[in-house]
Amino acid sequence: MLKVGTLQLANPVILAPMAGVTDPPFRKIVSWYRPGLICGEMVSAMALHYNSKRTKELIGVDPTIKPVSIQIFGSDPAVMAEAARTIEAYGADIIDINMGCPVPKVVKNGEGAALLNNLPLAGRIIESVVAAVRIPVTVKCRLGWDREHLVAAELAEIAENSGAAMIAVHGRTREQYYHGRADWEQIALVKQRVTIPVVGNGDVDSPQAAKAMFDQTRCDGVMIGQAAMGRPWLFGQILAYLDKGVIIAEPQIEERFKIIKEHIGLQVAYAGEKRGIKEMRKHLAWYFKGLPAAARIRDKVNQITSIEALQAVLGEYQETLSVRHET
Repeated sequence: MLKVGTLQLANPVILAPMAGVTDPPFRKIVSWYRPGLICGEMVSAMALHYNSKRTKELIGVDPTIKPVSIQIFGSDPAVMAEAARTIEAYGADIIDINMGCPVPKVVKNGEGAALLNNLPLAGRIIESVVAAVRIPVTVKCRLGWDREHLVAAELAEIAENSGAAMIAVHGRTREQYYHGRADWEQIALVKQRVTIPVVGNGDVDSPQAAKAMFDQTRCDGVMIGQAAMGRPWLFGQILAYLDKGVIIAEPQIEERFKIIKEHIGLQVAYAGEKRGIKEMRKHLAWYFKGLPAAARIRDKVNQITSIEALQAVLGEYQETLSVRHET
């Protein structure tokens, strides 16, 4: 069990917030495998301030998927507080503050991972957001800007003192982006410094890795990000392994394509046919990873603009894979 403020999670396995990935359709798919918390992709506090319709779509809180955390990013404490109130009104269960996004267009504005270089401002942002809402506020960060400036433990103390209910730590620096191995030892050091829950993130790509993260860091929860792209069932596999030591095999072809087709339907319903199919292309590439002829099918899918054509290609590919499996 993992308690975040007054909110009791059913289990400590969490879907990470991922820009361009954890939109409402993907969150719905992941919810089938019952993670303890589902996080939406980050939304811009300033965009909410200017009443961006597209940004409000990203919030997309589904009352049937609970609990859900919505992540905000920004550098102005007052604007961040305003965004948090807006998201609370949409029905989010947790507000998460992004202090780890490494992309240049975010950090150049002093947002995301740039806050690792300005801990006093980070503290003021957390205090402002906590004061603005009644629901728990959490923080997601990286270890630091680079290896010479590892500040996650210090930031965790600031977060705790500022009223945050939990901190998730990605075991890489900003300069690493997503390269190299995550440093779980640094996550363990963060855990030793604070009493609020600490969630470990980085290289949790299997049930065994999830257990190793718990064992090595003594963290309170694990957060799965890139490993879930194209593998939403990973959450069910991790929970089965943590609870009973059971290894659940990867889905068979028929089950995998059932998930894919459901995802396509949700994406098209959410974004419309043209945009929905375009947004599905990256998901399909992840779903097909490791399957025979995946590159050829990916190239074909990337040229498709209609749902009928996409269904035809998927049907043909599924049949081909099923025949290969049987032989």
